[in-house]
Amino acid sequence: MREFAVPPVVTVPDEDNTLTALWDAADNHPESILFMRSFDDGATWHDVSAPAFRAEVIAAAKGLAAAGVQPGDRVAIMSSTRYEWTLLDYAIWAAGAVTVTIYETSAPEQARWILEDSGSVAVITETPELTALVEGLNTAVKHVWTIDDGGIEALGALGEGAEVDIEERRTSRKAEDLATIVYTSGTTGRPKGCMLTHRNLLADIRNVIPEVPTVLYEGARMLLFLSLAHVLARILQIAGIESRTTIAHADRTRLTAVMPVVKPTTLLAIPRVFEKVYAGAYQKAVDGGKGHLFEKAAATAKEYSRALDKPGGPGLGLKLRRKLWDVLVYSKIRAAVGGECTTAVSGGAALGPELGHFFRGVGITIFEGYGLTETSPVLSLNLPTATKVGSIGRPIPGTALRVADDGELEAKGLQVFPGYWNNDAATAEVLDEDGWFTTGDIAEIDDDGYVTITGRKKDIIVTAGGKNVAPGPLEKILDAHPLIAYAMVVGEGRPYIGALISIDGDLLPDWLSRRDKDPATAIADLTDDAELLAELQAKVDEANATVSRAEQIKRFRVIPVELSEDAGEITPSVKVKRHVVMEKYSSEVNALYEEAHHVEKS
Repeated sequence: MREFAVPPVVTVPDEDNTLTALWDAADNHPESILFMRSFDDGATWHDVSAPAFRAEVIAAAKGLAAAGVQPGDRVAIMSSTRYEWTLLDYAIWAAGAVTVTIYETSAPEQARWILEDSGSVAVITETPELTALVEGLNTAVKHVWTIDDGGIEALGALGEGAEVDIEERRTSRKAEDLATIVYTSGTTGRPKGCMLTHRNLLADIRNVIPEVPTVLYEGARMLLFLSLAHVLARILQIAGIESRTTIAHADRTRLTAVMPVVKPTTLLAIPRVFEKVYAGAYQKAVDGGKGHLFEKAAATAKEYSRALDKPGGPGLGLKLRRKLWDVLVYSKIRAAVGGECTTAVSGGAALGPELGHFFRGVGITIFEGYGLTETSPVLSLNLPTATKVGSIGRPIPGTALRVADDGELEAKGLQVFPGYWNNDAATAEVLDEDGWFTTGDIAEIDDDGYVTITGRKKDIIVTAGGKNVAPGPLEKILDAHPLIAYAMVVGEGRPYIGALISIDGDLLPDWLSRRDKDPATAIADLTDDAELLAELQAKVDEANATVSRAEQIKRFRVIPVELSEDAGEITPSVKVKRHVVMEKYSSEVNALYEEAHHVEKS
């Protein structure tokens, strides 16, 4: 059993909570700008100082208290990522309550389960439509406020003149108290509520901030567009206030318009976002007849990045080539994300070394990390002073990671949750008596402590021949192709490995136009298109070159639609629900093997 541990660099005082840093900023750093806020879809932005934000938090907290919300009560937020989400989160804490998160895209039954399981007494939704959804569930919720229908103003009015001591309420919450319940995405069944304490969240991020001084610092600007219902975005929200980094919230669909205005110095994203940026840049080059030049520029960026890890670094010739491509290509990519972004943090899934090297060569270093909802979430992270592209970094300070005899990664640290809400049986399955948490991921730890995830334990495919295959590495290579939205490797109990491929509907029209095909052609009409299949086969061949013969993808099929969250095939954190896809597209899976059977018979 291989283990690697890093001692903590910060300890969390027992009396601290997630509000401590906000009160400190407002009292001792009143000039600090905690937020940039837009009232017109990102066209213009207004600074929000620490004292101003605290005043808004107190006003909303008073309203919650006046409505009857008691310390320890659960209050849910069902909204997309926006300034008000963060404001309400801190207001709930200031009222002494516990925040429960619900994705605004959740189905009614998912929302019902979360509200009933958590025992939420109030909900703040984003839109009247979501309010109607919540009210139609007939739960025990007592109050529903709507952001887009004057909900925050109503809370402020309710709290005016109320005899509520917010100072007493917010200081009554200690580090060990429950801060939030974050429900898992439910890729394998009903969502479980992860209880996270104030200490969990603070121990996690306070041990990261000193290690990333070029990422999180007063005056830096962070664009937050991932869902705040997901713990990854949530910990970055807390990190912003802890480090007094300025946060700007944005809708993911408006990033291209917002980034040049906000000019973020750092981004937080999942790999799919970086894949889209790469694919978009490549597509633009191809459309301009310069696809071959982009490929050369990309190759130089990767070569330069790899050279940074070698003794002596890049040679003069490579530096000159990179400088040339910087003028022609790289500077335009950086300009597309605002022109001042030099770092980014990636989490939620494996980024892949090719993409990591490309962006570092371009001038945007992506610090890939790893964690789960149950771990607040960060367990490991590549750092400015310690990076190994392709890995998920080393354990952050205060964390121990080990690989069990069966290859499963286990974790221990103050960021590890105390358990699942109302589910002791599920807690006992993942937490042992010594506090070690089983992650469910298969991993390796090298001699320097860098961790590499090789697969998900429950996703390991065992073929009819008894070969164990981790689908993750193959899928990651396939996903890097601009046309592939999602790839899912299959083969459990089958004679060989196959794959289902979902085409990216946003990029498909341009691909079709360049081949003199109707750009409005539906994906369903292209599942047997010779040119499309040939291009995808080339990517499959590339993936196959990285594994043994028994692990290679022998056949693939293009499914007739793009997988989507609306259809219940993708989680809000952009993970494929494998069991759903296997069930919905069982005919495509069976065809992978029926075709082979017919070929053999003939």
